[in-house]
Amino acid sequence: MEQSFGPMQQSIYDRLKAAFDPVFLTVENESHTHNVPPGSESHFRVVIATDEFNGKRLIQRHKGINSLLSEELTQIHALALHTYTPDEWNARGANAPSSPHCLGGELKAPN
Repeated sequence: MEQSFGPMQQSIYDRLKAAFDPVFLTVENESHTHNVPPGSESHFRVVIATDEFNGKRLIQRHKGINSLLSEELTQIHALALHTYTPDEWNARGANAPSSPHCLGGELKAPN
């Protein structure tokens, strides 16, 4: 079954795919795990593996993505980035860490 993306999720996916020609790319809308209205597109998790990251430090990878998605970032609350070279991705067994549970809004843990 083909997954349907909302407009923001699709925009993020399309821009990353065009700019980085990744060997692996997933853009997950994690808004439903946060204290936001149903159907929101405010929290995203990106996992990307591309040759474009060869020789680049983590901060350079993230800056490149943030620059590319500067318009989208003005409209969303959070963007979790997991950026890899193809060799790093394969060494991880093609697995990225899961996002932590949201502690915002009503779900905030007691002090």
